[in-house]
Amino acid sequence: MGTFTVNVEIGRLGSGELTPVEAMVDTGATHSVMPASLLAQLQVEPLEMREYALADDRVVAMGYGMANISIDGRALPCPVIFGADGQYLLGSTTLEIFTLKVDPVEERLVPKKLRVQYHITAE
Repeated sequence: MGTFTVNVEIGRLGSGELTPVEAMVDTGATHSVMPASLLAQLQVEPLEMREYALADDRVVAMGYGMANISIDGRALPCPVIFGADGQYLLGSTTLEIFTLKVDPVEERLVPKKLRVQYHITAE
């Protein structure tokens, strides 16, 4: 699948202020990644350090926290990884939280049908 970018906004939980950024959609990334410097500027603090496997199989410890991410006017709390400057990735966890999936042909995000395992019994 090719890569593409989307316009999103990011901010601190509990704050109505959001900063626009352009992020590459990366379904191979578990969590979204934003520059640690941007997250610090927005007063988003890491909750803990977690180990993440990189594409080249190296394992690195990175900050993990929560931030508001807004896509198409909807803002929801999402996990974020504190990345390097210039690193703006929208990961699969964020897509799941927003109930979105990737349309690779049109290079856009589209609504995903929600499913639940629920059995209706006949009366």
